[in-house]
Amino acid sequence: MVFMPTLVRTTGDHRANDSEKVTINLGLIEAGQIELLVLEGFYANRSDFIRTAIRNQIDRHSDVLSQAIARRRVVLGLHRFGVEELAALRDAGEVLEIRVLGLAVIEPDVSPELARATIQSLSVLGALQASSAVKAALADRMS
Repeated sequence: MVFMPTLVRTTGDHRANDSEKVTINLGLIEAGQIELLVLEGFYANRSDFIRTAIRNQIDRHSDVLSQAIARRRVVLGLHRFGVEELAALRDAGEVLEIRVLGLAVIEPDVSPELARATIQSLSVLGALQASSAVKAALADRMS
């Protein structure tokens, strides 16, 4: 039997844990215009401007994103996979098809053998946090 994970909501400020650094190349005019908006006080800094622009584009395409998330059966947000959950699945003869848009965390105490026995497929649009050994064990199951 295959189960889809459910969303785990967390409390508190997790921005340091759930962000990814992205490098972009801008034309000199666009970079200058952004800098001018920062100097005029519209934004705290260039990163603030870029994050705002990205959020605006995501909002603009929210319908398309919602449809894609539903169609792909993706869990949105943060999901953690620990030893207890995976051991219970293994003992029940069940496996996971993991599809996360956000952050998937396979806890450090999960062995590569347990991960391989319980995770049938793994697709993360965002970031995956797992030990190098677990990532290597699941390499052929990641898309």
